Amino acid sequence: MRGSVTSASPPLEPASGRFDGPRHLFPIRVYFEDTDVSGVVYHANYLRYMERARSDMLRLAGVDQRAAIEAGEGAWAISALTLKYRQPARLDEALIVESIVTAVRGASVDIMQRIMRDDTVLSDGSVTAAFVAPDGRARRQPEGWAEKFRAIMQAQPSHQMEMN
Repeated sequence: MRGSVTSASPPLEPASGRFDGPRHLFPIRVYFEDTDVSGVVYHANYLRYMERARSDMLRLAGVDQRAAIEAGEGAWAISALTLKYRQPARLDEALIVESIVTAVRGASVDIMQRIMRDDTVLSDGSVTAAFVAPDGRARRQPEGWAEKFRAIMQAQPSHQMEMN
């Protein structure tokens, strides 16, 4: 059968992007559901794209958010956000979300993000994510997480730019 997946095929995985030094690069395709009636990406979807990129950046860095939630340690909550729209993204465009950790503290992390089409910045902003306990109060990140963020910040760029 044409197009079927057999047991001999490698498993398909969602795109996770990749690190290039301190930058995490995450590919996004603009689908019809992302756009308004004019074919331009609806403004709130830029935040969704950035959230997906941050989540996959953390996963690739070894920060297991799900385990922290299931263990009752807490979860990330956005405590500050700035966003600037510069140019519209349109239906079927291939975009890259770039995320860079800019500061790490005991209970929070700052991440600069931008959405690009080729070399054109469409939107950029920054986010502060605070780690909060189940009762909603800020608390220190789980052991080892801050070190993982610092390692990302200090990583040296490679010169390979392919995405998975």
